[in-house]
This record gives sequence, structure tokens and C-alpha cells, in this order.
Amino acid sequence: MMAGEAQKVGLFQPVTAGLLAAIVGFGSSFPIVLQGLAAAGASPAEAASGLIALSIVMGLLAIFLSLRTRMPVSVAWSTPGAALLVATGTPEGGFSGAVGAFLVAAALIVVAGVWKGFGRAVAAIPSSLANAMLAGVLLDLCLAPVRAVGAMPALALPIILVWAIAWRFARLYAVPIAVVVTAAIVLGATPVPPGALDNILPHPVLVLPTLSMDALIGISLPLFLVTMASQNVPGLAVMHANGYRPDVSPIFVSSGLASMVTSLFGGHLVNLAAITAALCAGPEAHPNPNRRYIAAVTNGVGYLLLGLFAGFAAAFIAASPPLLIQAVAGLALLGALTSALSGALAKESERIPAIMTFVTTASGISFFGIGAAFWGLLVGGLMLSLARSGRR
Repeated sequence: MMAGEAQKVGLFQPVTAGLLAAIVGFGSSFPIVLQGLAAAGASPAEAASGLIALSIVMGLLAIFLSLRTRMPVSVAWSTPGAALLVATGTPEGGFSGAVGAFLVAAALIVVAGVWKGFGRAVAAIPSSLANAMLAGVLLDLCLAPVRAVGAMPALALPIILVWAIAWRFARLYAVPIAVVVTAAIVLGATPVPPGALDNILPHPVLVLPTLSMDALIGISLPLFLVTMASQNVPGLAVMHANGYRPDVSPIFVSSGLASMVTSLFGGHLVNLAAITAALCAGPEAHPNPNRRYIAAVTNGVGYLLLGLFAGFAAAFIAASPPLLIQAVAGLALLGALTSALSGALAKESERIPAIMTFVTTASGISFFGIGAAFWGLLVGGLMLSLARSGRR
């Protein structure tokens, strides 16, 4: 894209991308967060407080890190960690014991940030594998527009048709226009849920932590490993695939410290985002890579607003058709998917390892509570090592 065209984009495109990322990130996984906290022993008020704390803290952290680094640093809660809590259940000591375990897991992330060897290991991931992993992560969401047409054609087809026409005549604004149309359709098709306005103001609840060996073994270490393997490593790989090489130490230290704050109000962990990171770090956010941090800042502002009105937002988004939100996100990520596949297959000697990374990640498999993105990188790394073995 020419420099003149990049100048014409202004703030509309990155701001729209950031707000879309916040809506997708919140709307696609907040039920898992609430279920995970409830399974760990939280009362409804404590679970809602945890959701509010996570939203506000990760919004503030995204704004701080993006402005500090001038890179699109997207922050999210640990969705795999919430799923782990669902499977683990209530530990000894109840929810206060779980909060103590959250604090210890957050401290381990701080240690990972101080340990320089971890940053060097992440930076050494080959770009072909990073791009293949990103493509595998994006594939399922990029299929959402087609699924939406099959499930609700009357609502989804107008969105896709508007996007396609805008892509033909005003390519820079195709996704923002589709977002506006989607918002109008969702607002028109979603009535305000009964009782939603009663919870419009946040009600944080301070939870005093306790330490128990059961919670430390059953929650702290697994939560740390799952968050690092399924969120932070893929999140960094997404940034690397889009040409950003941030210093991981301050990111991990600040996210660990921020997680300690959320723990005291019932939340578990915040970390780097993966899918929403692609929305903010890819070319659809802005043709100029130096301006994409605006999308991540807006993403943080979106989470702040959702956090302040988390009770109402959760009730409204839960009542809206989730497939429509996923569909417009899938349209926004088609460019990122194309770029990731091109980067993954650029080197002929690394194509098979890259394809193995892609299919493993896209499969969605999970072992030991660790998601497919990690296993995709592991399988691709082993294949690449095998291909290089014996060579000088």
C-alpha cells in the first residue's frame, strides 16, 4: 500500500479494529471465566467481581504497554486458565485458597519475566512456524462468516454482502463498515435482558487469600504453565509474525504484577492475547505498522468500558447472537490469515514443518490442559529439527 493511502486511513480503522477486538475477546470467553471462578468456589458476587477486575486491569495494562512500546500489545485474561479451573474444581480452603493460588501463579509469571533465558527462547522461534501457528489459530474464526450464513442467513448475509461491496470499492473501510452494520443488526435483534440494568454499576469484592498445599499443587503450577504455553507464547508468536519484537521481560513482569491485583478481587490471570492480538497487530488494523498500537490502545479502552459495565455487558452480549460477532471478526482476520499462510510457506525447506504446525494448531487438540497452539509449535519444531539433523 502506498504511503499516501496509509495517511488517508486516519484513526477510524485502528479504533474500529481495537473496539472489535475488545468485543470479540470479551464476548467469546467471559462465560468460561465466570464458570471457572464459580467452579473454584466463588460466589456469584465474587465471580462478577473477578470478571470486572480482569477487564479493567487488562484494559489499563494494554493501554500502558502499547503507549510505552509504541507496539500493538494486546492483553487478555487466561481463557485456558479459566477452563483449567472448571476441570480442577474447588480446592481446599474454598475460593480464598484459590485466590492464594492465583497470587502464587502470578508471582511465577513475574519470575519468568526476570529470567532472560525465557525471552531468548521465545525470540528463537522460526518465523515460518510462528506464522503457521498464527494461521492455525485464526482458521476457526475465519470460518465463522460461512457458518453464520448457514445458521442465520437473514442476519449474516447482509453483513458479508456489505463487506464484499466495500472491499471492492473502498477496501480500507470494508471491515469498519461491516462492523457498523453488524452493530446495527445486533442492537436490532437483541432485546435488553430482564434485570440487566440492575447490575449496570460495578461491585468489586475484596477476597482475602489463604495458602493451601492442595491449591498450590492443583492450581498454581498448572495455571502458570497453561497461561504461558497457551497464551503468552502464542501471543508473542503473533507479534513476531507481524514484525514486532518486544522485550518480553517488562511485559511478563507487568502482567504478573497486574495479575496479583486482579487476584485480590477474585480474578485469575491476565496475559498476552493471541486471536485479538491478530486483530490489532495485523494489516487490517492499519496499513502502517507504526500506527497499529492505536488499535491496541483502543482495545484497552474497550475493555475498560466493558469492565465498568461488565454486569450489563455480560448480560447483553450473552443474549446477542454470538456467531454474528464472530463472523465480522472472521472477515477482519482474512487478511491476517492470508499473510500468515504466505509467511509460513515462504521457505520451501520449512514448508512441511510449517504445515504440521498449522494442522496441529487448527485441530484444537489439548493435552494436560495446554492448548493446540503450543503443541503446534512443538510438533513443527521437532519436524524442523529432524529436517536439519545431519546438515552442516
